[in-house]
Amino acid sequence: MKIRECRQEDLDRVLEIENMSFDESYGMLMFQKLLDIGAGFLVCEFNDIVIGYILFWIKNEGEGHIISIAVDEKYRCLGAATLLLSRAILGFKIANQELVTLEVRESNTAPIEFYKSFVLL
Repeated sequence: MKIRECRQEDLDRVLEIENMSFDESYGMLMFQKLLDIGAGFLVCEFNDIVIGYILFWIKNEGEGHIISIAVDEKYRCLGAATLLLSRAILGFKIANQELVTLEVRESNTAPIEFYKSFVLL
């Protein structure tokens, strides 16, 4: 697996992954805007196929924010989300962001447990 910056030509695939992962999508316009303004936008490739993405940015001084992370359901449990989140957290550490926030529904227990595993990093 390979983590790299998202490119314009990845956006259709990112939107496809977004739509299969969430009931409400940010939509192509928002993805395009975040790519254009230089938000943290990484994709994970497996066998030259984009299988996941993460969007993040610096929300306030000292605070990073995970906007969205998703992996194609056919490729889950391969470690793509871990790689993506680890790379985003590394970026936050390099930028001296001491706090990382995200939004997740309380009923969404699997992602909550996944995020908790990063608390000690």
